[in-house]
Amino acid sequence: MTPAAWTSWPSREALVRESRTRARAVIGWFVRGGLLTLMLWGTFTGGLFGPWEIVVGLAGVAGCAAVAVAFFRTSLENRLWPSLGLLVLLMLAAFGAQQAGAGVPAAVLWCGCAVTALERLPLSAGVPVTAVALGAYAVVNTDSWLSTALTTVGLCLGGYVLRLDAEARGSAQRLLAQERAARVAEAETAALDERSRIAREIHDVLAHSLSAQLVHLEAARLLIEREPAGEFRDQVLQRVVAARSMAREGLAETRQALSALRGEVSPVEEFLRQLVMAEPAEVRVEGEQRTLTAEASQAVRRVAQEALTNVRKHAPGARVLIRLEYLPDVIALEVSDSGGIGAGDELAVSGSGYGLLGMRERAELLGGTLEAGPGEEGFVVSLRVPA
Repeated sequence: MTPAAWTSWPSREALVRESRTRARAVIGWFVRGGLLTLMLWGTFTGGLFGPWEIVVGLAGVAGCAAVAVAFFRTSLENRLWPSLGLLVLLMLAAFGAQQAGAGVPAAVLWCGCAVTALERLPLSAGVPVTAVALGAYAVVNTDSWLSTALTTVGLCLGGYVLRLDAEARGSAQRLLAQERAARVAEAETAALDERSRIAREIHDVLAHSLSAQLVHLEAARLLIEREPAGEFRDQVLQRVVAARSMAREGLAETRQALSALRGEVSPVEEFLRQLVMAEPAEVRVEGEQRTLTAEASQAVRRVAQEALTNVRKHAPGARVLIRLEYLPDVIALEVSDSGGIGAGDELAVSGSGYGLLGMRERAELLGGTLEAGPGEEGFVVSLRVPA
């Protein structure tokens, strides 16, 4: 046995029994309660103690239970001296019980301290405590020396076996946690690989196609501008310029989607500020900023885009306030406008446009909410999603 084995504490996984089922825990506490009840009944019903002595004895039992719970907590926190002090209190309580004539509870306390010290303390501290507790038990035990020796040896072996069993259980739990973490990492790697493949396909097909359309539309615009001015020429030029703008916006959206698939998304705050760069709008960020999940980030971006599009369509010229708030488990976005021409149309009254309906469905799929309706001045879109 190495020197480190004598000075090291049992692992936290060995001391915490989180893997036990609820039914097993209930059965364990039921058995303990039954044994304790039988022991106390046999101790206090023999006629050796009066009513007040029984009350004092039950109070002592409750006190020992509280000290035992405190010992379990301090040993779990690897606090050596408080743990040793609590064990000393329990052994003193056993000595008091022995002097009062309650031999069975005293023996139970001494044996319990011996076994628990071996199981939960470093061996350098647990072995001396066990020796003292079992030595006191051997002194007061009235059985033959052979049965006393066999009992003490069995308790030592039982305590050490419990320690080994706890360590084995803790090692198994650590291995299980590592295996789960490895599986999660493997799944994340596979997902990233698949997203990268999809990003390459989108780039090779859609982004390339939009880029080619932009080139052709720009060439068409230059050719049309060379033609003599006229109503037909101006209408065609207007349509070509609009188509070029739509292709440029589509290419920008495609690049954002590609960045999201590759995990290279810019911070939401930066995206919102770029989004309103050419608008009479203000962006406010509140709370402690943190990295959002890809789903929450995309939801915030899409809702902000849709809300600004609705402002342009239904309240042109209105000032816009975008407020992004980081809450403990939620990201909140609020887009409000000051009202303008067309602000009282059907969309502003009902908030039931198809774009907002799609955003509401996106938020609900993430476990969040989206509300849209008239505000104090204009229209307000409010999004809350877990993040």
